[in-house]
Formats: sequence, C-alpha cells, structure tokens
Amino acid sequence: MNFFKKLKESLTKTRENFAKKLNINTKKEEKITETFYDDLEETLITADVGAMTSFEIVETLKKNVKTKKLKFKEEAKKELIDIISKMLSQEENIKPFKAPTIYLILGVNGVGKTTTIAKLAHFFKEEQKSVIIGAADTFRAAAIDQLEIWANRLNCPIIKHSEGSDPAAVVFDTIVSAKKRNISVAICDTAGRLHTKKNLMGELEKIIKVANKEAQDLDKEILLTIDATTGQNGLVQAKKFKEIANITGTILTKLDGTSKGGIVLPIKKELNLPIKFIGTGEDLKDLQPFDPLTFAQALFQED
Repeated sequence: MNFFKKLKESLTKTRENFAKKLNINTKKEEKITETFYDDLEETLITADVGAMTSFEIVETLKKNVKTKKLKFKEEAKKELIDIISKMLSQEENIKPFKAPTIYLILGVNGVGKTTTIAKLAHFFKEEQKSVIIGAADTFRAAAIDQLEIWANRLNCPIIKHSEGSDPAAVVFDTIVSAKKRNISVAICDTAGRLHTKKNLMGELEKIIKVANKEAQDLDKEILLTIDATTGQNGLVQAKKFKEIANITGTILTKLDGTSKGGIVLPIKKELNLPIKFIGTGEDLKDLQPFDPLTFAQALFQED
C-alpha cells in the first residue's frame, strides 16, 4: 500500500469532520454561501484545529475566494488544501547530516514513544543508515526490556544501564558509542514524563544538557512525541515541554485512531513546531516524514 493511501485511510475519522460535514460534492456545482464558512469554522474547531487557527483559515479563505472570484465549494476545497499546506509548510524534515545524528525522543506515558522509536529506527535502516538505540528510560525495567526486544528485532546495538541508574549517563554512553563506531543515527529514549512533575522535568533538563555538551558539534533533534487522539491536550503538553527543552519538532502518533487530526495545525501555527514524522498504524513501516501537501490533500480526498 502506498503511503498516500495509508495516510488517507488513517485520516478517515478526521476527514469525516471535514469534507463530509462540509458537504463538498465534486459531482455537482454547489455554491459557496455564508453558511459554508460558518460550518467550516465549526468543523475545524471540532477537529481540534483550535479557535485562533480556525478563524485564520476561514478568513484567509474568504479573502482568497473574493480575490479569485470563486463561486463553488469544489473551488473552495482546492483553495483550502492550498491554505492548509502553506500553513504547515516547513523546512525539509530529514536534513542532510553527518554521522552520527542524535535523536532525543520525549513525551508523556502512553503516547506510543517506545514503538515510535522502533519505527524511527526501522525508517533509518530502510534508508541504509546504521542505528544505535539508547534505553534512557531507566525508571522502569519494563521500558528497558521492551526497547531491547525491538533493538534485537531490528538488529540494532543498544546501550542500557540497570533500572534506576542515571538516564543522562545512558545518553552520554550512547553518543560516545555512536561516535566511536561511526554510526549514522543514535536514538535515545527518555522516561515518560508528566509535564506537571517538576523533578522529572528537571531530570530531562539534565539529559539535554549532557547531550548538548557531548554532541555539541553534531546534528541533534529533540522530538516530542504527541498522541493525536489527545487533541488539544497534546498542544498543552507541547507548550510545557517547549518551556523546558529546545524542541526541534514533533512526532504525531495514532493518527489512524482519531477524529482530531487537525491538531497538526495549531502545533505548527501557534507553537512554530514542525511536524517531523507521523504515525499512521501499528506496523513498523507506518511512520513516515510529514509532508504538508500530502496531508492536506488526504484530508479532503473523496472515498
């Protein structure tokens, strides 16, 4: 299955909040009305785009419709795709890098962080890059064991310490090992921190400080994993983590299980955090770099 088809399927619930509710039918010419704009704003908010971003999208559409003298909903749909893709536009996700590039993966418990790390490792291995994994979630033995199982399946070396050990030391050792072995990508797990727990967030600050010092001349990505099903709560999490860490982007998981896929818009627009990867299923291959135009098209693609 090609990724566009998979993305379209994963956005089924969100798409039902868009094209279907807006009654955009390409087979007949339906005129744009003021009700259409009202329905659009309500639909965007329902899909967790957020009031501020939803208002901006609708006002931009109104302006473009007037300027371009558009009359029909189908024309408005094409304009919406363009507006949304431009709003989500960002630099290329996977930048050219020298070995090793360091990935620190953040996020609260339950967002699918461990499986996302496995998918990320699989993605890079498919790109013919070598990968090492750092099991820096030392608060739970089960987290270390689970990551080790994935590392063995993917034939990736793993750096691990005992339960309760210093997670920053794991990150340090992972980076050192990656440099010595000239490994392309080092992916480090972190404990699933609740953004309201000051001591855990302080531990995260220490991890990032160690990573920045040991990998100061290397390319680094600090990616926050967000569960798309949490909607606006994911935005709250992102704001809190951004206060602590210099987050370079987000990974949005579980898009296939939510009607709130619109959360990608306020994450990018309000927080200026690029969406680096999106998860669209449970298989290892169901994690791909985020492409704004493909995403916008999939939102409105008819069945």
